[in-house]
Amino acid sequence: MNFQKKKHFFLYIITALLSVSVLMQASFPVSAAPDDEPLSEVGQAARERLLLPVDTNNLPYWPKGPAITAESAILMEADTGTILYAKNIHKELYPASTTKMLTCLIAVEQSAMNETVDFSYEAVSSVPVDGSNMGMDAGEYLTMEECLYGIMVASANEVANAVAEHVAGSLDGFAEMMNQRAAELGCENTHFVNANGLHVDDHYTSAYDLALIARAYFQNDVLRRIGNTPSYHFTPSAGQPDDFYKTNKHRLINGEFSYDGVIGGKTGYTDEAGQTLVTGCEQAGMRLICVVMKEEAPAQFEDTMTLFDYGYQNFVKSNIEDNDVRHIINNSNFFYTGNDIFGDSSPILSIAPGGYVVLPNMARFDDLTSKIDYEAADLQQNEIAEISYYYHDTLIGSGKIVFSSQNTHTYDFSSDDEPVTGRPDNVIFINIKMLIIIISAVAAVMIFFLILHSVFYSRQDYRHERSRKKQLRRDKRLKRQERRAARRKRKRRRR
Repeated sequence: MNFQKKKHFFLYIITALLSVSVLMQASFPVSAAPDDEPLSEVGQAARERLLLPVDTNNLPYWPKGPAITAESAILMEADTGTILYAKNIHKELYPASTTKMLTCLIAVEQSAMNETVDFSYEAVSSVPVDGSNMGMDAGEYLTMEECLYGIMVASANEVANAVAEHVAGSLDGFAEMMNQRAAELGCENTHFVNANGLHVDDHYTSAYDLALIARAYFQNDVLRRIGNTPSYHFTPSAGQPDDFYKTNKHRLINGEFSYDGVIGGKTGYTDEAGQTLVTGCEQAGMRLICVVMKEEAPAQFEDTMTLFDYGYQNFVKSNIEDNDVRHIINNSNFFYTGNDIFGDSSPILSIAPGGYVVLPNMARFDDLTSKIDYEAADLQQNEIAEISYYYHDTLIGSGKIVFSSQNTHTYDFSSDDEPVTGRPDNVIFINIKMLIIIISAVAAVMIFFLILHSVFYSRQDYRHERSRKKQLRRDKRLKRQERRAARRKRKRRRR
């Protein structure tokens, strides 16, 4: 091989090696060197919150939840109160405008929607001009319904004040009502000072307590409708002269973020509280409440969607009545009856309708343990005990044990009766109660005639016995007379 050919050969080899090297770098990029710039104060705080432990992840039998940048967060199933996700849920933090959910709850409970709410000078002037408001002036007025839209959609601080004064007579009086109502709902780490959530050091709550408030809020149809309104049109009226729209700041409600099943919620922000958010969502019959507290925008919306995904993908709601057969006491199964002697064919003791548990996807109802409380404070008429269900050591729902209802159809030996759907065609249904009544009546008639028969024949026997005794006495007298006559004859012969 001459020099020229060798030169071309080496150039070919070098070109091939360089091409392979370029391809390898494209397929396996080298990690970039760490950024020399330090994280901002906000970024550093978010990283520290991200590393905070998720309490429910310490449960070995529980689905692992996501890490989020909120300092405190909870995901609760609304019907049962089951906590699906927990991170610092009892830590006392500032709620900001999420306070207004309790303000609206008390307003709906204490007043009618058509009541007139007047705006006093104190209600309007006691809030900062640069805060959330809708420009109401002292001396103006709205209906209570318009005020609720102003609070939940516009997050108007002066409207919350006006409602507080209308309901309680004063702002301080309303704060007392708020604390009392929060305690009734089970809140233990909550103290409210005002109706709008503007920052005060002594105005605080926790994610768990806020979820309890939201649970009561979402049970009210009016509040659920108002709290899920993307935008509201305020029209001029005798009470206020302006025509304007207010858009909800909750991005899962106003359409900026899309998530199926959202039923309402409330945003909140102050410098001290950071971003707070309460949201309700319902999918496949399971209603979840998510609360995130103290993080940076827009993470509060992103984390809320992440937690909803976690809840709907890892848990299922199960009806207790359809699954629990361990706590049912049946009546006698000797007869298959349409009506038993108590008036229905249901068990003597059964699980009341409307009780649910929330199970992790990998669990079965048979895996649950239960505890029965015969002295539960909320037992109603016909309820004899409350039964609580646990998955390992975690409470996941409860129900009531009741005496069976008597609200069933009867079957009365009539050819005109329509067959009840679901009954077997080869079974004769008998109204046992009616049958027992008939048998008892027949037996009573028979006993009556037996008593009459006994009395009649007893009198006959008595008369026959008297006649027999009289005859015996006559016979004895005749025999004595015959003996005397015989003795007299013998005496005459001897003479």
